Amino acid sequence: MKQSELIKQLSNKELRIQLFFSQGLLLLAAFVLSFFLFDSFFDWFHLFRWDIQDMMTFGLLSAILVVLIELAAMYILPEEWQDDGGINELIFQHQPISFIFIFTLTVAICEEFLFRGVIQTTFGYVFASILFAVVHIRYLKKPLLFIAVLLLSFYIGWVYEHTANLIVPIIMHFFIDFLLGLVIRLKK
Repeated sequence: MKQSELIKQLSNKELRIQLFFSQGLLLLAAFVLSFFLFDSFFDWFHLFRWDIQDMMTFGLLSAILVVLIELAAMYILPEEWQDDGGINELIFQHQPISFIFIFTLTVAICEEFLFRGVIQTTFGYVFASILFAVVHIRYLKKPLLFIAVLLLSFYIGWVYEHTANLIVPIIMHFFIDFLLGLVIRLKK
């Protein structure tokens, strides 16, 4: 059975539970792996810096640029090239904006802790970027979507490499997902 068909069978409450559960597993994986791959659990504290300029330039402005490119692609490219099986619509379309905010913030934190914080920090930029794209399994059979998530993953990874600050890719990831989630939610 396809992932989209499974999701359609879930109630709104069950969908929310599954979405947060999957993110919780990613966060748990990040912390468990850090015990084995970091010299100390306190290495986490070296991954964060409060740098407003990087947060705004590479976090927020990069996110806005990515969203504008995504919006242009939505209008230029055929809809069937962009179809993820309706999963994003199922996740965002009938949800309150407060849920979209909390969920996309959770996704950004959990995924970036694992993929940039642990995997990229330990195994490098290329491995983490490819793994991030592959984990988004629903895009594997859609070449355009897979290429888009792969390029985005490399860009987020580059931002982390460039800034050496995990806050920045979290901000970028959050704003991309939140703004695109709002587009789906508000689209008629």
